[in-house]
Amino acid sequence: MKNPFTAAEFLTSAARLSQAPADTGREAAFAGRSNAGKSSALNAIVGHKGLARTSKTPGRTQLINFFPVTDDARLVDLPGYGYAKVPPEVKAQWERHLTAYLQQRESLVGLILLMDIRHPLTDFDRQMLAWCRDAVLEVHVLLTKADKLKRGAAQNTLLKVRRELTGLYPQASVQLFSAVDGTGLDAARALLATWLELGPS
Repeated sequence: MKNPFTAAEFLTSAARLSQAPADTGREAAFAGRSNAGKSSALNAIVGHKGLARTSKTPGRTQLINFFPVTDDARLVDLPGYGYAKVPPEVKAQWERHLTAYLQQRESLVGLILLMDIRHPLTDFDRQMLAWCRDAVLEVHVLLTKADKLKRGAAQNTLLKVRRELTGLYPQASVQLFSAVDGTGLDAARALLATWLELGPS
């Protein structure tokens, strides 16, 4: 399968929605709890190891980062949420900007929500799902770090999360994913290409 995201490149970072690029075309955003493997997943999907910055320090991504794929399609890396060691007022500010982005960004067509397969559906994940439900936004869950579990355990977690999503956000879909061994990589790319109308790959 040809990767339709290889042309992705960094455009700009925005601390607030008013600093974002023009609200045109189509965007797919990546969100996840701090240390869920968000930047690693984004890098794996585009095929550039250094596109999104990865760090062992939770909360490294503090800005909304925009990566155009074509003139009309962008990937967006949202700030990691959760246990980042930042002052409460900074956390509150992040939440305000995230809420504004999810609810007001007209070009946003879907959210990739990343959850560490060993710790899925945290309170923060549920909050993101609630925001997306309120915004009537498509959501696809990547259960990251699937390589950390044996196949049977990974499948059991997938089924459990799928059942819970039925109550939280019935429209949400979910899959296994690993940036290390490539589990689910083609499926994630195919879904994003559909969302962003990138055509057959």
